[in-house]
Amino acid sequence: MEDDELEAMRAHFPLSFGKTSIVSPPSESIHSATRRADAGASSDSKPSSGFPSLSSSSNSWIQSVRRPKRNPNSTGGAKSSLSPSEDDVSVEDDGVMVGPPPPPPTRDGNDSDDMIGPPPPPDVDSDEDDVDDDDDEENRYKIPLSNEIQLKGHTKIVSCLAVDNAGARVLSGSFDYTVRMYDFQGMNSRLQSFRQIEPSEGHQVRSLSWSPTSGQFLCVTGSAQAKIYDRDGLTLGEFMKGDMYIRDLKNTKGHICGLTYGEWHPKNKETILTSSEDGSLRIWDVNNFLSQTQVIKPKLARPGRIPVTTCAWDREGKRIAGGIGDGSIQIWSLKPGWGSRPDIYVGKAHTDDITSVKFSSDGRILLSRSFDGSLKVWDLRQMKEALKAFDGLPNFYPQTNVAFSPDEQIILTGTSVEKDSTTGGLLCFYDRTKLEIVQKVGISPTSSVVQCAWHPRLNQIFATSGDKSQGGTHILYDPTRSERGACVCVARAPRKKSVDDYQPEPVIHNPHALPLFRDAPSRKRQREKTLKDPLKAHKPELPMTGPGHGGRVGTTGSGLLTQYLLKQGGMIKETWMDEDPREAILKYAEVAVNDPKFIAPAYSQTQPETIFAKSDDEEEGDAKK
Repeated sequence: MEDDELEAMRAHFPLSFGKTSIVSPPSESIHSATRRADAGASSDSKPSSGFPSLSSSSNSWIQSVRRPKRNPNSTGGAKSSLSPSEDDVSVEDDGVMVGPPPPPPTRDGNDSDDMIGPPPPPDVDSDEDDVDDDDDEENRYKIPLSNEIQLKGHTKIVSCLAVDNAGARVLSGSFDYTVRMYDFQGMNSRLQSFRQIEPSEGHQVRSLSWSPTSGQFLCVTGSAQAKIYDRDGLTLGEFMKGDMYIRDLKNTKGHICGLTYGEWHPKNKETILTSSEDGSLRIWDVNNFLSQTQVIKPKLARPGRIPVTTCAWDREGKRIAGGIGDGSIQIWSLKPGWGSRPDIYVGKAHTDDITSVKFSSDGRILLSRSFDGSLKVWDLRQMKEALKAFDGLPNFYPQTNVAFSPDEQIILTGTSVEKDSTTGGLLCFYDRTKLEIVQKVGISPTSSVVQCAWHPRLNQIFATSGDKSQGGTHILYDPTRSERGACVCVARAPRKKSVDDYQPEPVIHNPHALPLFRDAPSRKRQREKTLKDPLKAHKPELPMTGPGHGGRVGTTGSGLLTQYLLKQGGMIKETWMDEDPREAILKYAEVAVNDPKFIAPAYSQTQPETIFAKSDDEEEGDAKK
């Protein structure tokens, strides 16, 4: 009875009246908005398709070399779609497959008793087994590529990237001289940064690096001084700049030219490594900003200053690798009594500047990326020749890096957009063991990919891109494999406006519009009028060019009667205009000798007789006599 009365009362009120429960949208609908167009080629979580559709114009530039997956829901008479390089595999199946697809086999290739899921149909032939083996080979890399979001905000290309160890905050530096800070826990689906800083005015941001504890980060710009910031973006200090007039770099207290790269020590939170265009690497202590602790001068083929373009620590922080502007790779071991002499020297490792070097965690492999469009894999035990060189990777930015996957079985790097190329910026994946291409993923059809990173805790891939007008950071993830990070902020909707929200209209104060602060009127016209008045401008009188007037004598040749009479009477003598100046002086020479009046009489009694040297003709005549 009471329920009926309540229902009758509710009928008189609107549906929104009273306390309503907040219904969160399902995760499928949230992540469907961020799904990539080529999601089928990047993740096995979507069972309906296994290869990107290259027929559409928007995705025609996306390339993939992975073998496609067979559609498990297809009928027996259908053929699985393969890449152009593969032959069609015909599958003969009498019945329609019902239920979920069969699970992948175990690592040894044999099905075990503890396999979860329904068994495969008994009428699967050998061709289908081959396709399943290819599918398992494809899925073993587990690259999270099904979904994508982009962190925007920069007005030029994003040149550097840093993600803290916990995967909570992301730093992005750009050629627009700014660093933007993103926080996944406090960010909603609008993906806006919570802070923007400009480390050095007018200098590009070239490198960012978190400390091992993620409490501070290092910012390297085009200036000669690196800066240290805390986790919230507040400046903690700036390193010293050296004296540019001291030739020996070991006697300077800091870099004297622009920095190229910087990296925090992987174990020690107080040690930093930087490289510079002045041709040196320096190790710093964050507790002393006034001077470095060690200066490293690389080995050069000939004397001079060649910039150090990049540097890197190994995982334990016991070795340093440096990429030199002459194309060489040099490695130093930090041991007692070590100096600038490298332990490993590889001359002409690349034909152009090296943009990135990277150690593997086991200390056996070194990766190098260069302007020459190549990625090389080196064995640190045998550095005479590279194990493998991957060519055809255009690189036009000095910050283009190379990175490892969390298990270090995959090598990834980005490519730049060429001028007349139809291929956009790509993210390339290579197998470390087989040393072959795994996949190429298109990030942007018009922007170059500069830096990339694969975070181990989030299992998400970060790639920076951009051009001269815009830049951003792309985050690739898979909702079924990735954790936190992009998955959290995408599901968090922005706050809705309430009827109780009130924001007053801003009052614009413009004091310069008042007569008191108004600028004085322009006096340009008044100055022009004054210049035309000869009395006010104090303009000098111009010489006469015609008949005289106003009391001034003219300059005409025919002249006036007064001028004619004066000239004829001898009162106007202007013969100096027609005389030779030399002759006018020499006519007084004889008078000066006969009747000296000034200097000669004063010294006539005391000076000896003047004796002049005889001419050559007179001397010859005396000699003959």
